[in-house]
Amino acid sequence: MLLVITYSRAARQTLRNVCRSHEDCVVRQFGQAALLDATEFAAFQALRLREKHGTAVQVEWTEPFNEFERVPEGVREAATAYESREQAATPYERFASGRDLPDPEAMREQEL
Repeated sequence: MLLVITYSRAARQTLRNVCRSHEDCVVRQFGQAALLDATEFAAFQALRLREKHGTAVQVEWTEPFNEFERVPEGVREAATAYESREQAATPYERFASGRDLPDPEAMREQEL
């Protein structure tokens, strides 16, 4: 998919117009950003926006996030355990302390 992000009022207006006029290539719209299908027509629309508005438009190629391919099992299990905790206000650092769960500092430094 293509992620189109706008950084000016004029670019946002053009993006809204493109999304209204070409709904068939829009996956989701977020106000100042939109996800477009991975088609040549969607790429044409994104490049058109960038040509018209220059650096006020950023276009990125995205992939759906597959947690089972990218995230270690221990991190997925930690997320499940943490969201099942008894006290909602407990920060993860305290929750993980003394348990066989990934260290929050180690997770901050580890790239996927």
